[in-house]
Amino acid sequence: MAVTGAALVLFLIAHMLGNLKVFMGADSFNHYAEWLRTAGSPALPNRTLLTITEIVLALCVVLHMWAAVSLARRAAKARPVKYAAKRKSQAKGYATQTMRYGGVIIVLFVVWHLLDMTFGAVNPKGGDATPYDRMVAGFQPDRWWVTAFYLVAMVMIGLHLRHGLWSAFQSLGLTRHPRSRGALQTGAAAVSAVLVLGFVVAPICIMIGVVK
Repeated sequence: MAVTGAALVLFLIAHMLGNLKVFMGADSFNHYAEWLRTAGSPALPNRTLLTITEIVLALCVVLHMWAAVSLARRAAKARPVKYAAKRKSQAKGYATQTMRYGGVIIVLFVVWHLLDMTFGAVNPKGGDATPYDRMVAGFQPDRWWVTAFYLVAMVMIGLHLRHGLWSAFQSLGLTRHPRSRGALQTGAAAVSAVLVLGFVVAPICIMIGVVK
């Protein structure tokens, strides 16, 4: 769970930084997209490293979901009888529901995002357009519902990441002291907030016409 989660977080950071190149103009963004496809060339055929990365990411997603289900089942077997007194049940229930349903929303979003931005199947510009044109066309005002779905998915990713980071800190035994507990909670929230803001700023700026 932790290893696959860490790999996915590193991917999200890299992907966010790449998305921000849209503010540098079409040439810069398209050059970045082309570099992703040709990285390792001419020693390797085009798209070799990108395909390997995609396979690893897909495996990480599957293993991450499998680990989540396995851990939930293990926890249920370890505690077949419910506690007589529930402690912080509302907070735990909120976190559980957020991770469960947020995960479903994230998976649905990833499928849509690939169809829209990678393959162009549902993008107004189609698959033959440049990456910059597909991105700008994908978040136009008449497709506000796409932007709304994107924002909801990013918020879910942020909540998922915050809870995941906090759980990792707890598993590593870093939250035993009250002083470090508060700092780690703030750190997990800050990292998640930066990641969410980094992802949503481009679609919002495209929608309001700052990026054309």
